[in-house]
Amino acid sequence: MPYQSTKQFGHDLGLSCCFRQWRAESHCNQLHGYAIAIRLVFEAEELDVRKWVVDFGSLKSLKQMFVDTFDHKLLVAEDDPDKDDICALAGMGIADVIVVPAVGCEKFAEYVFGATEVWLQSNGYTPRVKLISAEVSEHGANSAIYTGE
Repeated sequence: MPYQSTKQFGHDLGLSCCFRQWRAESHCNQLHGYAIAIRLVFEAEELDVRKWVVDFGSLKSLKQMFVDTFDHKLLVAEDDPDKDDICALAGMGIADVIVVPAVGCEKFAEYVFGATEVWLQSNGYTPRVKLISAEVSEHGANSAIYTGE
């Protein structure tokens, strides 16, 4: 039976980001923001020498990657027709703009999953540890989970 452990970077961390779903047929096509939360589920058949799946203390650099990507950032999708105008806000010192492949909980969860897998590999956790899922929530009522399958 495999072991699982979870790590949550909660809403209280303050990963406050702004984005818009330009394709939405609702108010979500306007800039809006959330203090998103991230929940990761790790799995291993065998524990390490300390009897852990992952050393939670080692996740500080992963947390910093999420801070650098989401905290007080204006995220814009690569295919947003107003991308250039939105990116111009960075040049005016109005916003810290990050261009991402796509926006929204589902795509943020996919991004977090991929970044975490790269982090696990570069920090020597693989192949012993597998990332099972990445969940991103906008608030208590809305979240999306990506499993990489």
